[in-house]
Amino acid sequence: MSSTFSATPLPDWPYPRWVAHRGAGKLAPENTLAAFRLGAAQGYRMFECDAKLSSDGVVFLMHDATLERTTNGTGLGGEQSWHALSQLDAGSWHSRAFAGEPLLTLANLARYCLQNRYFLNIEIKPTPGTDLETGRAVAQLADTHWRSADVPPLLTSFKPVALEGAHAIAPHLPRGLLLDTLWDGWLDKALQLGCVAIVCNHALWDLTTVQQVHAAGMRCLSYTVNDEWAAQRLIDLGTDGIITDRVDLFSPV
Repeated sequence: MSSTFSATPLPDWPYPRWVAHRGAGKLAPENTLAAFRLGAAQGYRMFECDAKLSSDGVVFLMHDATLERTTNGTGLGGEQSWHALSQLDAGSWHSRAFAGEPLLTLANLARYCLQNRYFLNIEIKPTPGTDLETGRAVAQLADTHWRSADVPPLLTSFKPVALEGAHAIAPHLPRGLLLDTLWDGWLDKALQLGCVAIVCNHALWDLTTVQQVHAAGMRCLSYTVNDEWAAQRLIDLGTDGIITDRVDLFSPV
């Protein structure tokens, strides 16, 4: 596949190598403001988060489609209003120290990051069946909040349709295709979507795939890297970004 693409100069890459997964990995309840504050206290300047839509169109942070694992709620998060979601406890599942921690809107996280000059990777994580509208909503919010910022957020998704929605609303915002397998046509699809990055399960990277992606003018990022040997392998391969839970293990500077 690499022979079908001529080498393209890599764009400037304004983001740090180290990215804190869901705020502070597993040290705080994921995707809550407490997690981002803890990740920042560990020295991280860039965070990854998961964004989806409430039933009334509010972009909020949560990884799972359902509420049970990370809140005291039940059912699909995307089927509830933001008012109902905002009443949930998103911290007690993690530990007593975070009891009562609320769910977080992307708008509030945007304000936190902009005020502190933090970088953000927003994974568009649609409730099933809402790929296009979620991509559009996330891009609209990101464009509004980061319009005057020096560095915009990186929008990523496993769902190509969500990235298409983001592109339709804010084509200037950088996008990345998330991959858990190297399915047929992944590189062509990323190029069609105008992506600036491929974000892989870290085990998928080898010298050939890194060279393919770089030759196509895109950057190579990895999730979720929690072991020193794995991080060193990725650095040796020449990849560009590492998303980790272990904000207590890896120094981001």
